Amino acid sequence: MERLEGSCIIGQSGGPTAVINASVLGCVEAALRSDCIRKVYGAAHGITGVLNDRLYDLTIEDPAELARIKYTPSAILGSCRYKLADFMTDDTDYLRLLDAFRRYDVRYFFYVGGNDSMDTCSKISAFLAQNDYACRIIGIPKTIDNDLVLTDHCPGYGSAAKYVATTCMEVSLDAKVYNNGSVTVLEIMGRNAGWLTAASALACRKGLGPDLIYLPEIPFDLADFIADTARAHERQRDVVVVVSEGIRDKNGDYISSYFSDISRNKDDFGHAQMGGLAANLANFAHTKIGVKARGIELSLLQRCAAHVASATDIEEAYMAGRAAFEAAEAGAGDKMVAFTRADGPAYSCKTTLADLVDVANAEKRVPREWINEAGNGLLQPFVEYALPLIQGETALETEDGLPRFAKLKKIAAREV
Repeated sequence: MERLEGSCIIGQSGGPTAVINASVLGCVEAALRSDCIRKVYGAAHGITGVLNDRLYDLTIEDPAELARIKYTPSAILGSCRYKLADFMTDDTDYLRLLDAFRRYDVRYFFYVGGNDSMDTCSKISAFLAQNDYACRIIGIPKTIDNDLVLTDHCPGYGSAAKYVATTCMEVSLDAKVYNNGSVTVLEIMGRNAGWLTAASALACRKGLGPDLIYLPEIPFDLADFIADTARAHERQRDVVVVVSEGIRDKNGDYISSYFSDISRNKDDFGHAQMGGLAANLANFAHTKIGVKARGIELSLLQRCAAHVASATDIEEAYMAGRAAFEAAEAGAGDKMVAFTRADGPAYSCKTTLADLVDVANAEKRVPREWINEAGNGLLQPFVEYALPLIQGETALETEDGLPRFAKLKKIAAREV
């Protein structure tokens, strides 16, 4: 493959995770070591940073401070939810991107994100190829939803799953303090796939998990929910229920829409803003069963809990970033880094490449055979899948008993 010299840009998109910055570091450190790369740029707030000429020169960051981003949550460069139009219909943004790539001599572009981010990568790659501009584009997977196809799992999921399972254990203990009888409903992120909600089942193997788990993969019925909850209440008084924010009825309507109009707030990709389901289901259970009930929405805590991040997740996220650059340097483009799990009792995984066009806008859901027949719990195959991903503890540095997160200079880049 022909040697390609120039600069590279890395950006972050979509919801952050506890380990998304580890992927950035893996890619950046590999790029800084390469004699093919003249400058390493970070895009401020994803693709919008490239469009608005807001790039950071990562080449001049202090290496020690840069290294701290491996254990720093959120998106250190800033993120966005920006949908590119079809360039066959409107090429305005694409022409601006091409102009920026030329001015900064960008020959490598890396984007860390989920389904929508892979769609962005695929579109840019196709446009640049059509305009004969040599640039290798690689997507680096990221999502606590774990719903990207063609990869065994996604960086960010293991840490979020560990947080969910740990929190469920803690809430389970707290919910059973008074023995007065109660229903506690926890709402977990997951619009169309229930991987993160399913992680609550990991707490069950310690005897402190939820009594009922509802995923978007199974149609949800309010009458069944009340019947399930009432039976559990009669059996043990205090009940813990975990629900995915995106559970739907048999007609495909979000249960959240039963209680409020969720269609009013949507992002550029048409995704409705979720939330409030736990409180509404708790109130509904209180009305129907007559028991004390409370709703708990974990919300952003699920994706920023770096203090309980999985060491496995951190190292794999870093590995994905490094693999992305190495693949591009070797000549790959229009690909996404993916994980393949090795066969055998001992867990291990390696990186492979998947075509962006096959990943963009597709979703992987929890297999039906991993969910119990009643549709309100998980089976052992899921536990065996998820348990290796939450192993190990973070090496997060602390000062005065608090985390020491990275503080980058974020110096504006200059055109070459």
